[in-house]
Amino acid sequence: MNSNPKATTAIDAPSLPYRAGQAARRRLGSLGALLLAALAGFLATPSYAQDIPTSPSFVDDFKSFDRARWYVSDGWNNGSHQNCTWSKGMVELSNNVLSLGFEKQTLKDREYVCGEIQTKQRFGYGTYEARLKTDTGSGLNAAFFTYIGPSDKQPWDEIDFEVLTKDTSKVQVNAYIAGKGKNEKLVDVPGGTENAFNDYAFVWQKDSLRWYVNGQLVNTITDPAKLPSHAQKIFFSFWGSDTMKGWMGAFADPGRKLSLQIERVAFTALGEPCQFPESLACSVK
Repeated sequence: MNSNPKATTAIDAPSLPYRAGQAARRRLGSLGALLLAALAGFLATPSYAQDIPTSPSFVDDFKSFDRARWYVSDGWNNGSHQNCTWSKGMVELSNNVLSLGFEKQTLKDREYVCGEIQTKQRFGYGTYEARLKTDTGSGLNAAFFTYIGPSDKQPWDEIDFEVLTKDTSKVQVNAYIAGKGKNEKLVDVPGGTENAFNDYAFVWQKDSLRWYVNGQLVNTITDPAKLPSHAQKIFFSFWGSDTMKGWMGAFADPGRKLSLQIERVAFTALGEPCQFPESLACSVK
């Protein structure tokens, strides 16, 4: 995105203690033990037909940055596989679009910096939606996902959309239950993830998990053993790796700042009205 410097706001992050060495997987390093955030997620009132707790429905179109909702990862990395350090400087708001950047800039023991945000609250059954546009580049991962795990004293559950930007014609969907994955599937994104904003959504219910791209159903899981059962936080991240070549492709310095752009994100709890007219929750139950 060609941002107007006068319209761009860098998102300041709170200074919170965290030990990145506790990470066991690429996700866990970015999940600090935020006690107040965890309490907020579980004090919320459950929605209709919920068997697990959930925070309320919301839609965020990034007219401003809601610090009560979002925590900005800053000052660590997720482990040796990640070639960048999370930096608050890589999270910027401009013209109602939130951008997570990736750029060559030495910070701590990494030569690159990258961006990530996560909700402070946890969410349960319902419809999760994001409108995204990615950059291109081998060795990079632009992700919209939900996660909860050991750093929050919970089993590891996760639901993913991951664009491996070596091939922007596809997005990978996946789910982890009690730390076990192997549910991944590559699905087409007509027109590519980098040429326009696309809508990514999943509907999580007690008996099913369904992924959608631009309103089209692309994957379904109904096996009870493969369905998450713990409230999760919502994440967006954009990061690189020198070592995960088989999955993400060989990394090469892109020679410029890259970005994952987020135009909107929404959660609609099961049984509640849709949050905006174009929402998948308006038409899919």
